[in-house]
Amino acid sequence: MVQRLITYRGRHSYATKSNQTAGIPLLRPAEYQNTRLSKRKKTVNRAFGGALSGIAVRERIIWAFVVEEQKIVKKVLKIQKSKEKQSAKAHEA
Repeated sequence: MVQRLITYRGRHSYATKSNQTAGIPLLRPAEYQNTRLSKRKKTVNRAFGGALSGIAVRERIIWAFVVEEQKIVKKVLKIQKSKEKQSAKAHEA
């Protein structure tokens, strides 16, 4: 039996000390509120500005796109099925 000597490190899906969001300095919450940091250093200029990592944002965008595509495909298949039923009824009559 093969032994697995490497233990893969699990990560949280959100910003924690162990899984930091790139581009934002790690500070205490009060230090973000003080005027010590300018706004551009507190956030990242993208959707979910720094609350989620870039990879997580990309996953959410792709997931939303796939869901919308699936809705469209479902609608098209429903229309095709109804057209087939109508044509079958027309041939019978």
